[in-house]
Amino acid sequence: MKIGVLALQGAFREHRWMLERLGAEGVEVRKPEDLDLVEGLVIPGGESTTIGKLLIEWGLMDKIRERAAAGLAIYGTCAGMILLAKEIVGSDQPRLGLMDVTVRRNAFGRQRESFEADLNVPEFGADPVRAVFIRAPYIEKAGPDVKVMAAVGDHIVIARQGKFLATAFHPELTNDDRIHKYFISMIRGQA
Repeated sequence: MKIGVLALQGAFREHRWMLERLGAEGVEVRKPEDLDLVEGLVIPGGESTTIGKLLIEWGLMDKIRERAAAGLAIYGTCAGMILLAKEIVGSDQPRLGLMDVTVRRNAFGRQRESFEADLNVPEFGADPVRAVFIRAPYIEKAGPDVKVMAAVGDHIVIARQGKFLATAFHPELTNDDRIHKYFISMIRGQA
């Protein structure tokens, strides 16, 4: 199975390594034609406004939307969550707008307010998921077709809508591969 990792900015190598550890072939996506080779796409963290501008500049925005409409599974972490959102509080930055969620950027604070937390995620078993939040967003509002999978207090940090999965944190920076396994099962139609 080939899974693309958007390789414009952010921790794309760490996502590719995590996917490869799980037996998938990680494909770095930089051009629209790279998307024709993959069965799923991971959009890593980074700076969401920059990534959004690069998606347009490099001709990837429309191609990702086209593939998503045809059933491509997409997983966004941190900035990837922001790019998947239909609405971004206080911003008109470029976005894919694929998930019926409203996201707040840098919601937990600036870089110095970065933190780690243990999340209870029933879909991943009894053991908590260790989550690394770095200038993280959160979902402020989710539409009726969005499944909330975990929250920190009242703030949604994992959500799924059909073939789209979003986390506000960076699972690729830990050794816990359950979220990537779950995404692979989504691609296979098993989750």
